[in-house]
Amino acid sequence: MNPEELVAKYHVPAPRYTSYPTVPYWDSSFKGLDAWKDSVRFSFNESNTKDGISLYVHLPFCESLCTYCGCNTRITRNHKVEAPYIQTVLKEWELYRSIFKEKPVIKEIHLGGGTPTFFSPYNLETLIEGLLSNATVHPEAEFSFEAHPANTTEEHLLSLYKLGFKRLSLGIQDFDPLVQLVINRMQSYEDVRFVTDKAREIGYTSINFDLIYGLPVQTLEGLNKTISQILRLNPDRIAFYSYAHVPWIKPGQRRYTEKDLPSIELKHKLYELGRGMLIQGGYVEIGMDHFALKTDSLYKAQMEGKLHRNFMGYTHQYTQLMIGLGVSSISDTGYAFAQNEKKVEDYTTRVEEGLIPVFKGHHLTQDDLLFRTHILNIMCKGETSWEHSSLQNEAFQSGIDRLQVPVSDNLIVLEPLKLTVLPQGQRFLRNICMALDARLWANQPTTVMFSMAG
Repeated sequence: MNPEELVAKYHVPAPRYTSYPTVPYWDSSFKGLDAWKDSVRFSFNESNTKDGISLYVHLPFCESLCTYCGCNTRITRNHKVEAPYIQTVLKEWELYRSIFKEKPVIKEIHLGGGTPTFFSPYNLETLIEGLLSNATVHPEAEFSFEAHPANTTEEHLLSLYKLGFKRLSLGIQDFDPLVQLVINRMQSYEDVRFVTDKAREIGYTSINFDLIYGLPVQTLEGLNKTISQILRLNPDRIAFYSYAHVPWIKPGQRRYTEKDLPSIELKHKLYELGRGMLIQGGYVEIGMDHFALKTDSLYKAQMEGKLHRNFMGYTHQYTQLMIGLGVSSISDTGYAFAQNEKKVEDYTTRVEEGLIPVFKGHHLTQDDLLFRTHILNIMCKGETSWEHSSLQNEAFQSGIDRLQVPVSDNLIVLEPLKLTVLPQGQRFLRNICMALDARLWANQPTTVMFSMAG
């Protein structure tokens, strides 16, 4: 089967597997706030001293809507929302801190959005200083934030650097003016170059660029020019994502129609063009959708078998406990997941009532833990292995049976107790993992819930 036929065959809705089970398959096992707090307490006591904890803070505000975006955002030009929201996040953090009997050891902080640089440097300083008060910073801590190239100032960079931030991620997507117009995401090459150069001058050690293929009206010529410009700036990491078209979830994507999107054939060519240019430019493919220079910690983690994946994406850091703060954030104790209220008003009300603002979650079963281990291994290491006893699990054996399809397509090698992803299978990690997604196969969706793979 040639590459174009493979792409067409595997062009199906598939999760991105930043968790297992995926959010649509969290079930009614969630036992409420007290049980969630017990899970947080147990995980903290088990792992804080050894590994530390991670914090993700969702900062949802944006001045304008990027129509391609699938994130939880609140569009406003009213910057008076900044300070009250920061204070609410810090109150939520205090609710978690009241669970702990010792100082939390912070190993990772990531500010995501929305647009974190919507917030003033002063308010971001207030946030970080509040998070770190009465906490210990892990000696290997890594702090990172997402930034809009068009509104990130030198003061933003300096303020966060002084607080321990050494990594930032710039959302670029495509420099083609027509693509930018359609997706309502405007920033120039000069904007990106300014932030990149200034960050390096200040001392940032890792800079990531986000690019997307499969955007409306995107062309091979335009993507070629974009990546050529990107390579001149030589970022440490590049995330090269497939556009997720989910207008039933994000109505902003209805600004254009499926007719404006590249065909399956063109999307494949866009991917191959981008991937080839990045590899030729000295980048190494990391897991799924990511590329890194050999000097970057993400590459080193992959080489050492330490690459990890969570709701924040790929990271070289591992913590068992990840607490999500802010509206819609997701937390993970290693044994359970919980998600915060999705509306700013509902989130604020819960926190003001003195309640951790989770509204749904999932407690992992023994089967969930089994499948989660293998799916994470495939996503991070490109291989996984199991004991004979696992084959006695009917759901797991069914997953092994489903893997015969990618075996026949030369995407993986399947041995009696081991799976190895072949180079040509790298692009299809989502599909390979889906074969082992017991909850998906037990409750196959009747409507489309995920973006298309490939």
